Parts: sequence; structure tokens; C-alpha cells
Amino acid sequence: MDLFSLAYEQQESGKAKPLAARMRPQTIQDVIGQTHILAPGKLLRRAIEADQVSSLIFFGPPGTGKTTLAKVIARSTKSHFAELNAVTAGVADIRRVVDEAKERLIMEGRRTTLFVDEIHRFNKSQQDALLPYVEEGTIILIGATTENPFFEVNAALLSRSQIFPLEPLSSEELRQIMMRALTDEVNGLGELNVTVEPEAADHLIQYAEGDARRLLNALELAATTTPLGKDGRIVITLDVAVESIQRRAVRYDKSGDNHYDTISAFIKSIRGSDPDAALYWLARMIDAGEDPRFIARRLIISASEDIGNADPHAITVAVSCFQALELVGMPEGRIPLAQATTYLASAPKSNAAYLGINQALDRIRTDGHKPVPVHLRDHSYKGAARLGHGEGYLYPHNYPNGYVPQKYFPEGVEYSFYQPKEIGFEREIRRLQEERRNTPSGRA
Repeated sequence: MDLFSLAYEQQESGKAKPLAARMRPQTIQDVIGQTHILAPGKLLRRAIEADQVSSLIFFGPPGTGKTTLAKVIARSTKSHFAELNAVTAGVADIRRVVDEAKERLIMEGRRTTLFVDEIHRFNKSQQDALLPYVEEGTIILIGATTENPFFEVNAALLSRSQIFPLEPLSSEELRQIMMRALTDEVNGLGELNVTVEPEAADHLIQYAEGDARRLLNALELAATTTPLGKDGRIVITLDVAVESIQRRAVRYDKSGDNHYDTISAFIKSIRGSDPDAALYWLARMIDAGEDPRFIARRLIISASEDIGNADPHAITVAVSCFQALELVGMPEGRIPLAQATTYLASAPKSNAAYLGINQALDRIRTDGHKPVPVHLRDHSYKGAARLGHGEGYLYPHNYPNGYVPQKYFPEGVEYSFYQPKEIGFEREIRRLQEERRNTPSGRA
């Protein structure tokens, strides 16, 4: 099906369409936002203006302009433009579009640009079905997705496409979009004489969270449900704006970027010793319905990775938090989660144990597994003594302070993986290490 028949769009239902659809930009000059890829001189803008668009993948949150850019390209390209929605389309639909594209190329010498909305919904076989035709140039693919394409789109398709991330719109960009809708008498709300009070405008913009579609939907609802005032104007006050918006739908996909980005911000705030920011990201995850056990597991990891022996109690607090969460459940579980989060964020930090195990693993993988020295081998099983296992082992508890120097590495191996820092309890560990290094053999 031809996606963008301009005659059809001009005739179809006019003001019956939602405001967000009516206000969709028609040209590249009309697009607000995404200046990092659309500002004059940027690669994508040059390609659109020159009608030299190659296969593209747009990814970003809802309402940031992915479909808008596809429609802008549709109006600027000389190629035939077709659309598939990955939610409803299958391999048969792909083959039909490809067959039509082949015939069009032969009969008219005209290429086909195929826009696939929500391309991440295609499974591997469906994405594979597109690959040869993108490869040979039968179609130019434009995919749109709210998911990270590096996780959701086949590597082969990615390698043949230019990838452009779209960012949530700024408050100022949303304000421009709102003003355009309020003043546009053809497609917008201009003929209704709508006034939005400053506090109401701020509330709607904050609610939108960078999503132009959400903003325009809320604005339209507020405008069309507010009666005319005595002066013949519709005034959207803060109270009207609040009433027009139910509790916002949290943009958070537990398997997508928001999931990974938010937990990353949470852990980095703990690592950076900022308990307030850590609580903020914890609240974001709880409010979005994140699995609290996932959060608790990450706290346990952070306790060892970022704090370690600088505060040996941190791992105990984190594990206790997990156990408390299992016992009390949610919503009360938010309290031990908050306690553990603030304890870990406030604790002294050391990644010495984390670095040590990584270095040891790297060395093992480089050097291979060397034999265990005879004096360290198990001598408890039958026949071990006849093999000499354990001979020469010095039992540390038989020596003053429970320490005696002896070799614990395999023959020919000697490394210093664990380097305690001068932080928290590791300062004491470092002192003990130095003391033991200076202990003569057999003495303490």
C-alpha cells in the first residue's frame, strides 16, 4: 500500500484526526528538535535535502519524531514509499512489497523506500527476509524502533544501515510545539481561541517528558473539554491541566534501554557516594514497577564491586536487604532497599577486590592452569600420604599471630593481585600486608 498519498491525506477527515496527527511536520524545515542530526549541514539533513537517503534506522522514545522523519523523507524522495507495521506484518507482506518493488524497478526504473514501524517486533526470520533486498538495493529500508537496535535488530541489517538516535524533546522544544498548535488555525487549535496559563503550560510540558505526542494529546483534551468563557475564549488553567491528565504512564521497559540506563544511573550514584541521587533512581525504578529482587541483587554486587573491604559490613547489609525483601515483600520492601542504598552510597569505596579477581582471571587465561604445589595438596584421602601430598606444609595456627611465610602460588608464579587502598578498613588490611611481608620465615 502507498503510505503517503498526499491527496488522500488532504481529503481524509481533516479535523477528525487527533491533534498530534494534524500537527505532524510536513517538511524538514518544520521539524522541531533533534538538532544533533537535523541541523543544517548535518549528514541526515543533507541526505534528505539531496534525496540521497540510504537505509536508516531511527531509534528513540515515543513521540520524538521517528515516524515524522519517515514522512518527511516520503515527501522529499523520488522513490516509491511503502509502509509495513511490524506488529501486524509477516513474511508474506514483506515478499509482496519486495515483488512490487522489483517490478517497479524494472518497469519504471524507480526504487522503493520501505518504512517499517516498530521494526524490533520483527523476529529473526522476518528480519532475515529483508536482508537480501536491502543488500542488492531493491529496497531502501527505514526502520523505526523504541528499542536499542543493537539488541533488537540483526547485526547484518545494522551493518547495512545508518543508525540515528532520537532524543526526548527539551522543555523549550515542547513549548514551541505547543505554541504552534495553539496558533495554527488550519490544523491546530487556533480557531478555538485557546489560552494556556503559564503554570498550566509548565504542567503539561513536565507531564509530557519529552514526548510531543503526549503533550498534544493532553493539550487537545484540555481544550476540547473546557467550556468557552464569557469573552469567547477557552482558558486552560492549572486546575484544568491537572484534571485533563491522569497518572502518567511510566516510560520504562524492563527489558529495554530504560531498564539498563536507570539501573546504571542507580549504581553509578552509589559508586559516586551520592545517597540522594541513588534514592532518586531507586524511587524511579520502584515507581516503574521494576522487580525489587533485581535491585537487591545489584546492591549485593555493588557492595563487593565498589565497596569491598573498605567496609566489610556492606555485603552483610546488602544480603540482609535481599532477605528482608523476601520476608516482607512490597511496598514495605522499599524501606530496606532504601536503607541498603543509603548505607552503600555513604560507605567508603574500594574496587580492589573487583580488580584483583579480574586480573587473576586474565592471568589464568594467559598462563593456563599450573599444577598445585605438593605441600598445598589434599592429604586427607586414602593414599595421599604415600604420594607425599601435604608434606612441607606449615600450619599457620602453630605460629605466633597465626601467620608464617610460605609459598602459596604454583611453581614459577608470583603476582600481587589484591592491592588494598588507603580507604576505610582496607587501610588496616594494607598495614597487615606490609607487616607480614616484613616477617622473617618461621617468625612473627
